[in-house]
Amino acid sequence: MESNLKIIDLGLLIKDQNILVLADFHIGYEEALNKQGILVPKFQFKDVIKRLGNIFSELKKIKIDKIIINGDIKHEFGRISEQEWRETLRLLDFLEKHCKEIILVKGNHDTILGPIAKKKKVSVVDYYFAGDVLIMHGHRIPNKNILKKAKTIIIGHEHPVVSLKEDIRTEKFKCFLKGKYKRKKLIVMPSFCLATEGTDILKEKPLSPFLEQDLRNFEVFVVADKVYDFGKLKNLNQPL
Repeated sequence: MESNLKIIDLGLLIKDQNILVLADFHIGYEEALNKQGILVPKFQFKDVIKRLGNIFSELKKIKIDKIIINGDIKHEFGRISEQEWRETLRLLDFLEKHCKEIILVKGNHDTILGPIAKKKKVSVVDYYFAGDVLIMHGHRIPNKNILKKAKTIIIGHEHPVVSLKEDIRTEKFKCFLKGKYKRKKLIVMPSFCLATEGTDILKEKPLSPFLEQDLRNFEVFVVADKVYDFGKLKNLNQPL
């Protein structure tokens, strides 16, 4: 990973500015599945808070100035469900205890975010610059004037995972990807949605237009009990 960036579990620390980036919580995902007739227990929020607590324990010697949620804090497109309203507010309450400011970058699921942002008095933006680091959700490519200011781009949206095989067992792991987009450094973050793994980057078509390219030279950082550098995608044990 870049010298100014540090992976901390599913979060990414921009060290010189004490900014913590998190992405894709998709609060309300279980309720949305339940309404489709897919019955799943609502365990995610408790696990998310526990996992965030572990991140902040690791960061206890660092005073975080900003927490940036890089899109899709909630799941529903066209409404704010009861679960989303309740748990999103609780999440923001928890996060604001650990930083000076929270910024919400709009994702493709964040069509109705205003009432939550207004109640908590947090900023909602289409993208955010931390120096020459551009933080944006990644569901669309910004205009050239925005891109030319960036040396590094951090996106979410993709929810990348890799399938790793051991004997007959295959297990999916959330991961960070590091590569390039038109000479810019590109970092792809895993989702903080714990109810589902994500998009298997080895098998499935990428979601983000930033990843409509040859990904074989992208580096993979698997998040498990710690962060593992797995080298390049092309060297993993399954064909692209």
